[in-house]
Amino acid sequence: MYDIPFLDLPPLQSAAGTVSLPGSKSISNRVLLLAALSEGRTTVHDLLDSDDTQVMLTALRTLGCGVDAQADGTLAITGLSGSLPQRSADLFLGNAGTAMRPLCAALALLATQHGGQFDLRGVPRMHERPIGDLVDALRQLGCPVDYLGNEGYPPLRLGTGQTGTLQLGQPIRVRGDVSSQFLTALLLALPLVASKDVVIDVVGELISKPYIDITLKLLAQFGVAVQRDGWQRFTIPAGSRYRSPGDVFVEGDASSASYFIGLGAIASDTGITVQGVGLASIQGDIRFVEAAQAMGAQITGGPNHLHIRRGAWPLKAIDLDCNHIPDAAMTLAVMALYADGPTRLRNIASWRVKETDRIAAMATELRKLGATVEEGADFIRIEPLAAGGWKPASIHTYDDHRVAMCFSLATFNPDRVPVRIEDPKCVAKTFPDYFETLFEVVTPVAGAVPVICIDGPTASGKGTLGAAVAQALGYHLLDSGALYRLVGLAAERAGLSTASEDLAHPEHGVRMGALAQALQVRFDGDSIWLDGDNVTDALRTEAAGMAASRVSAVPAVRQALLALQHGFARLPGLVADGRDMGTVIFPQAPLKVFLTASAEQRADRRHKQLISKGISATLDSLLADLKARDLRDSTRKDAPLKPAEDAKLLDNSSLDVEQSVAQVLLWWQGTRPFNLQK
Repeated sequence: MYDIPFLDLPPLQSAAGTVSLPGSKSISNRVLLLAALSEGRTTVHDLLDSDDTQVMLTALRTLGCGVDAQADGTLAITGLSGSLPQRSADLFLGNAGTAMRPLCAALALLATQHGGQFDLRGVPRMHERPIGDLVDALRQLGCPVDYLGNEGYPPLRLGTGQTGTLQLGQPIRVRGDVSSQFLTALLLALPLVASKDVVIDVVGELISKPYIDITLKLLAQFGVAVQRDGWQRFTIPAGSRYRSPGDVFVEGDASSASYFIGLGAIASDTGITVQGVGLASIQGDIRFVEAAQAMGAQITGGPNHLHIRRGAWPLKAIDLDCNHIPDAAMTLAVMALYADGPTRLRNIASWRVKETDRIAAMATELRKLGATVEEGADFIRIEPLAAGGWKPASIHTYDDHRVAMCFSLATFNPDRVPVRIEDPKCVAKTFPDYFETLFEVVTPVAGAVPVICIDGPTASGKGTLGAAVAQALGYHLLDSGALYRLVGLAAERAGLSTASEDLAHPEHGVRMGALAQALQVRFDGDSIWLDGDNVTDALRTEAAGMAASRVSAVPAVRQALLALQHGFARLPGLVADGRDMGTVIFPQAPLKVFLTASAEQRADRRHKQLISKGISATLDSLLADLKARDLRDSTRKDAPLKPAEDAKLLDNSSLDVEQSVAQVLLWWQGTRPFNLQK
């Protein structure tokens, strides 16, 4: 997951490959609560690991539920069997509606029956998401529920600490036209107290019916068969009791599949295969397949997979009632940019009360790309964007995972403009590795992967600065100095001399080049591996540095490493540190920094670094070595060390690492087209 302020996505040209989906959020949190309320031990397979499930698990542990992670990746839940071992708790539930609403109902009933008191709260946005209709229904049942802030919204206090009498004789009325989660919460909670038949009447039209269908199917799996009369009346039979089914398997998230279905429809002639969810899924958002097919996508599938490829192009405009796929429909709004006419998505009033006001958010961000958008109380209408009309856009994500993910599809635009996703870590709510997964199956436009080059003489701090800048941007890091050190180490292991007089012989240089070409190198975080061995420490010695300086002057070695270094330019971007990055390896890089400091300053830094590691060294000898290496590097015939003509010079003699990073990031922002937005 990218824990950075923004993630710049370069223009992409195609997609192909296989994607494995994370578990469904809707199923995961329902299963966790059902397992916690049941009698027995439930083993949950393929559970989604996300912000929403983590807050649910934390709450269940706080309430006294046994939660044990197993060695095989499953999770074992020991249920409470309807009891209440903890009679009070203050629960923080983030922005997880699938935790807040069902826990509110279950704990309100249990607190009334057993005598308890629970406070439920979340992030500020959760305190703006309505819950009044659910509270009204719980009060009909005789549950004491108090608002701790604004009327109709969390935070809430459930129960008084005293037992009370539940009113189960009359039908409980709950509105169905704001959120289906209110009805789901009651359906999940009421079997705990069904001493007699308990009836729920839905007032108004029930939205998001497929999510209720998920709830009913999971209830049946845990031993409770709810009787349904249309979508207006639901009856929980007297004597209902939750019993663990033993093992539960969580389907891949159908809502998350929508982004890769859209990807295949837009960008893949060969096809995208999605593993983890199939055409027979119990999730309502699987019907996104029908919407994508209506827009021209070719989709086939089986019990646990889908295969998507581009069919009609441009995509076909649609006018669609999206009440049955409210979450996945956001993806259609971005796909509409590639259609042959205006697309209208209707009956989506529930977007207004999700993680953000999604109608307003989608309209605002689509307009940034250049689109003409009309929005209403329960609809959005999007005009397609023709070639020449696309604008580079910095997409504000409103701490909404679905905004971040669906706008990644805008990178396949004909004008080859990049898209910036602000706060990319918000995808952790349902799909923490979304961008990494996306990058595995897409191909960028040739030369579009952004590269920052950091050159400079020995001991100028290139490695430290490069690593810090890469971390700040979420980019890959190429330490070219490490590659030359690896050649020197590999030569030592192979019995090849790296002495200057030996390297001067053409035949010896050819052998060194062949050695460099055959390197088996792997960079793994801060570790560097050569032929399966961790050689990180061996590469940090002064001897390794001196050998690297000598072998880097051998033309055959430099040529052999050229293709390897080009291969590091991968999505989402690269910071390349080392000699000649901006002059030879990536001459078209949009930002080249030449980092320097006086020889005396660099020798002093190296001396302190070595002494801190317990390595003996003298300042005078280090200074002499640095000056000798500077002379050798700047006077060699092949690619002498010098700044690129368009490089930014950064003298860091009096700057710390944070100040140097800030300057590089400021220069980098100046190269980005997003600064042109008003």
